[in-house]
Amino acid sequence: MADELELLRRANPVPSGDPRFQDRPLNQHAERRLNQLLHSGRPRRLGRWAWSLGTAGVVGVVVLTLTLSGSTTMPAAAAPRPLVVEAGSTPVPLDRIADRAASDGSLPLRQGTHVQTWSMSLTSGAEARPPITLPEERVVRWKADGSHTELVVATDPNHPGKPVITDADPVPRTVEDGHVLSRQTYPPSWSDAPPWARPPHDAERLRAYLDEIDRLDAMDTSELLDAVAELLDNWTLGSRENAALARVLADAKGLRPAGAVTDRLGRQGQAYVYDDTARSGRLMLILDPATGAVLGMEDTVTKADPEYGLKAGDVMSYRAWMR
Repeated sequence: MADELELLRRANPVPSGDPRFQDRPLNQHAERRLNQLLHSGRPRRLGRWAWSLGTAGVVGVVVLTLTLSGSTTMPAAAAPRPLVVEAGSTPVPLDRIADRAASDGSLPLRQGTHVQTWSMSLTSGAEARPPITLPEERVVRWKADGSHTELVVATDPNHPGKPVITDADPVPRTVEDGHVLSRQTYPPSWSDAPPWARPPHDAERLRAYLDEIDRLDAMDTSELLDAVAELLDNWTLGSRENAALARVLADAKGLRPAGAVTDRLGRQGQAYVYDDTARSGRLMLILDPATGAVLGMEDTVTKADPEYGLKAGDVMSYRAWMR
């Protein structure tokens, strides 16, 4: 277990002892297919975060007071606070980011991903418990023969060495930092459908590629960002793809530049915010201002939902992509 965690940390661009970790707040993968089933109103938004749906209305069943074998009760994970844009910072237009990415040319396209996620697990109904945050790190690597491996580890870089809550076993419990949740090898596969197909590096074709990932009649900005997240969960983009993606995002209705922000791994980025008023949410995309690479994506609820124990400002999910 420790070996896998050490490999992950060596791949992380920010050292675990970096003091910026200690002062930062905490944030699985977007359930796109579930979103397609629950594509209107509040149920669709919850679909982005839901891990499972049960007949009793349970979403990602988690009990905060489970008694662990040989230990006391499970501690609740502190909910991360939303990232805050630096006061007085100058927003950078996405067109300018695209130009910088196009002129950079140093980053190659690579199939596979390295992503740290923080996602909220919820319950509803009479037996509902307070929400908790589940941190995981995932590395997917493809081989020349078309096979690939996936390693998923329970770890929170904001609290290195401390126990981590997981519900992937499937009984919710605490595990040691670096606990391997899954390690799988998949046989060769060469799909020609997005997001497994090689992404194009011009904006018009990339927009069509993302639209094929979404597969809904009319892709709005929220759905576009969901498709971007799914793309980045399968590919590590190169400079040309970063430039094309920035140009696609520059045309996204309602996505506005907000200014400088430090992401949850201590990296400096530029924030772009979309207020999803129809679903009472706020999406923040964070890009590297020099390379155009997407560093992270934050999903925050803007309206309290007592049924699920949510308060306005709760961070529902956060993904931090790394090379």
